[in-house]
Amino acid sequence: MKILIVAGGTGGHLFPGIALAEEFTIKDKITEILFVGTKRGLEQRMLSREGFPFELIDASPLRGKGVRKLPEFLINSIKGILQSIMIIKRFHPDLVIGLGGYTSAPVMVAASLMGTKTALHEQNVLPGLANRVLGKIVRLMFVSFEDSRSYFPKAKTILTGNPIRRRCVHLHPSPLPPTPFALLVLGGSLGSSQINRAMIDALPHLIAVRDTISIIHHTGDQDLNAVNEAYRREGFSAEVVPFIDEMAGAYQRAHLVICRAGATTLAELTLHHKASLLIPYPLATDHHQHLNAKVLVNRGAAQMIDPEQLTGATLAQRILHFYHHPEQLTEMGSNAGALARPRAAQAIVEHCYKLVKGEQCLSK
Repeated sequence: MKILIVAGGTGGHLFPGIALAEEFTIKDKITEILFVGTKRGLEQRMLSREGFPFELIDASPLRGKGVRKLPEFLINSIKGILQSIMIIKRFHPDLVIGLGGYTSAPVMVAASLMGTKTALHEQNVLPGLANRVLGKIVRLMFVSFEDSRSYFPKAKTILTGNPIRRRCVHLHPSPLPPTPFALLVLGGSLGSSQINRAMIDALPHLIAVRDTISIIHHTGDQDLNAVNEAYRREGFSAEVVPFIDEMAGAYQRAHLVICRAGATTLAELTLHHKASLLIPYPLATDHHQHLNAKVLVNRGAAQMIDPEQLTGATLAQRILHFYHHPEQLTEMGSNAGALARPRAAQAIVEHCYKLVKGEQCLSK
């Protein structure tokens, strides 16, 4: 088969797309994969490294940009649809599958106009505007959370979970590592200045446990030097990197994960049975990361700090609590594991094959 995958912008959209691409090629080695994305995100860097071919189109978001950006949005949308039509004509895909976000809109519209079979995946509890609209025109709609079903036509909506790369899925969840107590600090694929600053401000409050704690901190590019210098100045043992390529190993080493509440991050947390302290991204559309986080919090798999109340002192207080109560980390990790859907990518690929073959896909 030929599969066109539309995924871009942030890692939350791109990484599930890569997981699906791998699963399609595992099922059939001669499957042809083509990614479509934009110049705005991680596409060029990540897809070049992974060896997947890709093409770029014009696309831009509408929400939050104001009326003055409407002409730019309309122009880019028209250009993006025309570019997508040309890509589809050249590639002749059997299926176009979108991973959400504004990048998906032009390609999915073009594919629908051309009669190409389409599927869409929604990572978050609360779908974005693009997916809510596109969900009405695609053939199949996949969702990560039960609560998302109500936003899409029932007959074609299937709960699968969020696709995770197979090399991560096949690693068995590990028990809590031996001491020292290890923190994994993440801020999404591009890092988080808010979390970085809070962690720096928390260090003076953690001096008492400095010699029995280790830290892996993914900062993003902008704050790398400042965070590294803060750990050095305060005498903490820390691995500070702009980006973590092998996330599975980082999760396995961690007792507690401090992170945003993006859908891919939550899927990884549940897969690795990890307790987490979630700090939702405050500017996420419709506060969808808060809703994502509540799924884990309500099941006893995580705790949450409201980003508006995040300070170094507050963060340090939570860290120290878990440092002194490791049994809670074990319980939270177990609860997180109960929410995992390790076969998400396989389930989506299986349903896509049925769609292409004209077989019935039952909502479940």
